[in-house]
Amino acid sequence: MSSLNGKTLFISGASRGIGLAIALRAAREGANVAIAAKTAEPHPKLKGTIFTAADEVRAAGGKALPVICDIRDEAQVIAAVDKTVAEFGRIDICVNNASAISMTDSQATDMKRFDLMMGINTRGTFMVSKYCIPHLKKAQNPHILMLSPPLDMKARWFERSTAYTMAKFGMSMCVLGLSAELKSAGVAVNALWPRTTIATAAVANLLGGDAMMRASRTPEIIGDAAHVILTKPSREFTGQFCIDDKLLYASGVRDFERYRVDPSVPLALDFFVPDDDVPPPGVTVVPLR
Repeated sequence: MSSLNGKTLFISGASRGIGLAIALRAAREGANVAIAAKTAEPHPKLKGTIFTAADEVRAAGGKALPVICDIRDEAQVIAAVDKTVAEFGRIDICVNNASAISMTDSQATDMKRFDLMMGINTRGTFMVSKYCIPHLKKAQNPHILMLSPPLDMKARWFERSTAYTMAKFGMSMCVLGLSAELKSAGVAVNALWPRTTIATAAVANLLGGDAMMRASRTPEIIGDAAHVILTKPSREFTGQFCIDDKLLYASGVRDFERYRVDPSVPLALDFFVPDDDVPPPGVTVVPLR
């Protein structure tokens, strides 16, 4: 397994949560991280800004570039990519983490929210990847990673939240298409998804508050799983839809208790995990549905 020392990561939505966990894991090996997100000023309900995230990355041992970037805006994405290359001279890894969520049916989903989810999740992922690709093609062991689910095309994923599922599966369709498009160029394109809910602001504010947070794992499991993917040979590992703990188990991890927020509470199974995806030995989860 290689190291991320000296590698440059461009991570969307890296000011907090899963994006920040991936950034910090890479920073511990001396990586350069472009933190591309919208939050420049503190938010009353959301912890962290691009600047506090940058401070954490530097404290962990990496170099950081905080960049204000709304990934729905093409000019901002181009500028953020250009600033990253100007600062670090390269982009080796693109992580599409930024996402919007609304677990609502058709009648409860207003079109502004629909456009937001499609604009960030599907269009934003495609666009960030598009403008990173010319730089990735020059890199050694280049990777694109989407934080998106396996393409398990079952009606039950759509029936209660068609718009959100379309938007998240749009990210995964980018994996399917770009992995084939870029295979000959040696650019790996993969997806990573958690088996359980992850203790993030989205879970706290939108999916059940403190009770759901206690039934979740910490973002660090995604940081560790992403590291496994991003250090694999890009010409040998691409087009994969990975579940965090299964991937970590295959790489030798046996202790998953350390990722639990509250070991006394049963773990909650995340959305989009296929029924036939068996968890590692000793891991038990309770379905949300």
